[in-house]
Amino acid sequence: MIQSENRMREHDVQGDSRSLMDLIKDLRDETVKLLRQEMILAKTETTEKLSRAGRNAASLAVGGVIAYAGLMFLLIAATVGLYVGLVAAGVSHATSGWLAPLIIGGIVTIIGAVMVQKALHTFRNESFDLERTKASVAADKDWITNKVS
Repeated sequence: MIQSENRMREHDVQGDSRSLMDLIKDLRDETVKLLRQEMILAKTETTEKLSRAGRNAASLAVGGVIAYAGLMFLLIAATVGLYVGLVAAGVSHATSGWLAPLIIGGIVTIIGAVMVQKALHTFRNESFDLERTKASVAADKDWITNKVS
């Protein structure tokens, strides 16, 4: 009976030792797995953001070309209309010929400058931070801290 108790004590000591080692190994394995998952999340989030930016840039380019073509016709029509209006107002054909495009060009330039400023402001405010990854890493840090303590 004494031998049996001694063996049980040795087994308990070894079991505790193995158990602690197993816990440390499990913590290491879980931490490595967690870090790998964080890397995958960061890569996925970056890919999503770049893909969305690429789609938006393509739409912007195609829409810009189409709008540009339409705008050219509208500007030609506006210039001709202003030319006719200036002539009807008593301005000479020679003066109306350069004044009408100058006025239309000035107005379009101002509108374009305002649009460029707005676009630059929007790009400056766009965040390329990996918000989900940061939040997940912070949660993982808390999890590891709790596991270790």
